[in-house]
Amino acid sequence: MRPWLAATVVAMIALPASAPAQTKTGVPRAADGKPDLTGVWQGGTDRRGTWEEANTGLGVGGTGRDPSAAVVPSSNDRPAGREGAPYQSWAAQKVVEAFNRRGIDDPTALCLPPGLPRTAMLGLFPQQIIQTPQQIVILYEYMSVYRVIPLNAKHPDDLIPAYMGNSVGHWEGDTLVVDVTGFNDKTWLSGAGTFHSDELHITERYTRVDKDQINYDVTMEDPKVLTKPWTLHSTMMLREGTRLQEYVCAENNLDPGHYEKLLKDGVNFTRQ
Repeated sequence: MRPWLAATVVAMIALPASAPAQTKTGVPRAADGKPDLTGVWQGGTDRRGTWEEANTGLGVGGTGRDPSAAVVPSSNDRPAGREGAPYQSWAAQKVVEAFNRRGIDDPTALCLPPGLPRTAMLGLFPQQIIQTPQQIVILYEYMSVYRVIPLNAKHPDDLIPAYMGNSVGHWEGDTLVVDVTGFNDKTWLSGAGTFHSDELHITERYTRVDKDQINYDVTMEDPKVLTKPWTLHSTMMLREGTRLQEYVCAENNLDPGHYEKLLKDGVNFTRQ
């Protein structure tokens, strides 16, 4: 179903194609009346249908059945400069340098967890949401990471810096709001080189607008590297009939050796 499983993936920059015409239905509700987010979802796209129907293009992750279909971008395909990332000047230069190196120092090449919001917006692998009245659990196929999000709770006082941070959530009307803190500084936020510090604070908003679509809005704050909050907007689409598969990054991962050699040799990666 997803033949491109690999330690790192880089595809062409492309916007999601317009969603195929389908009848929209209402928002499913849980027993407590809240929107039910339960299901398997694909981030970073607005195409409706099954996994196969929505990923028919020739690009990375596509089935090859529809040459005109857009590529689903990988998490490296959104350079910060094209999204208006408000980096401080010294930090912006560091991001550009990483982008010019084509992201060969990507932490995920070492099979490290991808962090947030990168994991949530990655379109090449599915994610599964399990909802209860007390907590939300999100399972990500990519790197086999997960989040347990207690509702109406506070962050613990003894947080240890983590790749995926610590999440707590609450409902604001029909929107699930998730507050995330307690990060280490070892992940990228979105595109290549979009680093952050250990003072990163993220606020996510999940709004299910119909049966098939969740609007995903995320705001990142980091006083050490950003000049102001950075907000990104994306969508997640329901993929009925899709199941998460085992993802083992470390097995036969040849990327670290290749990347270390490239960095040592000082190859000129400047983009034209």
